Amino acid sequence: MSSRQIIGLLAIIALLSACGKGVRLQADAIDDRTAVPILDAGGVSTLISDSGVTRYRINAERWQVYDKAEPSYWEFIDGVYLEKFDENLQVDASIQADYAKYLDQQGLWELRGHVHAKNEAGEQFDTPQLFWNQNTERVYSDSMITIRRATSTLVGIGFQSNQTMTEYTILQPTGFFPIEETDESIN
Repeated sequence: MSSRQIIGLLAIIALLSACGKGVRLQADAIDDRTAVPILDAGGVSTLISDSGVTRYRINAERWQVYDKAEPSYWEFIDGVYLEKFDENLQVDASIQADYAKYLDQQGLWELRGHVHAKNEAGEQFDTPQLFWNQNTERVYSDSMITIRRATSTLVGIGFQSNQTMTEYTILQPTGFFPIEETDESIN
C-alpha cells in the first residue's frame, strides 16, 4: 500500500469510529408556540375560495402562518401580490405591498411599505399603509395617498373606499392635478 492509500484508510476509519460513539444532537423544546409559525413556505402562488367560488390569488416570496398566536395571523415578510376576482373570475382589483399581515379571524389585511393598488378602471393608488377589511368590504388608510387617474392625480391624507376601490373618498385632500393632453403630432 502506498502512503496515500494508508492515510485515506486511516481517515475513513477515524470518521467511522466518530460516528459510532452514539453522540446525539437534541434541539431545545419550544416554550412559546405562539412565536413559531405552523407554516413557513417560500415561492407561494395560491388561490383562495369562499363557498366554493374562487375569490383571490396570492403570490408571495414567503408566507408564514401563526395559528397559535392570539389573534392568529398570516405574515408576508417579503411582500405580497394579491388579486381579487369577480364572479366571472376577472380581476377587479389588485394590491401589491412590501409587507403584509392578515388577521384571519377578523378578515383584516394590513399592507405596508410601497403599497400599490389598481382598480378595474385602471386607477393607481399609492400609499405607505393600507387596511382592507374583508368582512365590511372596506379599504382605508390614515396615511398619505396618491390616486393616479386617466385625466388627473389626486393627493391627500386618509382614504376610504369599497373593496373594489371604485367608490372612494380622500379624507383630507391636499392637491388635484389635472393631466393636460398633448398633441404628439405638433413638432
